[in-house]
Amino acid sequence: MTDSATPQRVYTHPQPVAPYRHTAVLVALFLLLTVGGAVFQGRGRETAAPPAHAGVVPLYLSLLVLEWGLVLFVWRGALGGDAARLRDLIGGRWSRPLDVVRDGALALGAWLAWVGIQVSWDRWLSPDHAKSIENLLPKGIVEITLWIALSISAGFCEELVFRGYLQRQFAALTRSNVIGLLLQALLFGVSHGYQGVAATAKIALFGILYGSLALWRRSLRPVMIAHAWSDIWAGWLGLL
Repeated sequence: MTDSATPQRVYTHPQPVAPYRHTAVLVALFLLLTVGGAVFQGRGRETAAPPAHAGVVPLYLSLLVLEWGLVLFVWRGALGGDAARLRDLIGGRWSRPLDVVRDGALALGAWLAWVGIQVSWDRWLSPDHAKSIENLLPKGIVEITLWIALSISAGFCEELVFRGYLQRQFAALTRSNVIGLLLQALLFGVSHGYQGVAATAKIALFGILYGSLALWRRSLRPVMIAHAWSDIWAGWLGLL
C-alpha cells in the first residue's frame, strides 16, 4: 500500500504548547502576585489616604516590565525563543487589506461589548469601583504617554499569555476548548483580585469575551486590538 492510502491519525483535542510544569509555574506566579497585591491593598486601606493622584510613573514603568517579563517567560520558557512558534500562537495573517479591516471590525465589536459590560457593571453592581481607581489614571503628557504604551503592551502581552498560551494549555489539559476558555478567564479575573471581588468577576467576564473571540477567529489579532483600545479608552479617552 502507498503512503497516501495509510490512514492518518487525527487529533480531536487541542495539543499543549509547552510542558505543563511550565504552566504550573506561571499559574503559581499569578497567584503569588495576586496575594501580594491584595495584602498591599489591604495595608493601604488601613493607613491614611495618600495625597490625591500620587505619582504613578513608577507604577506604570513597573507594570510595563511585568507585562513584557511574562511574555519573555512564555516565549523563552515555553516556546524556546522560536519566532515561528510565537507567530503560530498569535495566529492569523494579514496578507491583504481586507484581513486588517475584518479584524478591525471584530475588534470594534468586542470593544462595544466591553463598553456595555463596563457601564452596566459599574452602574448597577459596583458603582464605587470606578472612583476607587481615579487616582491611578494618567494626568499630564508624560503619564498619558506611558499609559498608552502600557495599554498597547497589555493588549499584546496579556492576550498572548492568557488567550494564547494559557487558554491552549488548559484546553489541552482538559481536552475541551470550552473548559480551557473558562479556566483562563477565571485566572485572568483572579490575577486582578487585588481590586476586589466585584472587579475580579467583571474582569473574568472580559476574559470570556476575549477568549471566545480568539477561539472563534483562531487568532489573537482582533482581541489584542480590542484590549489595547479598551485600556486606552478606560484610562484616558473615556475621561475626555
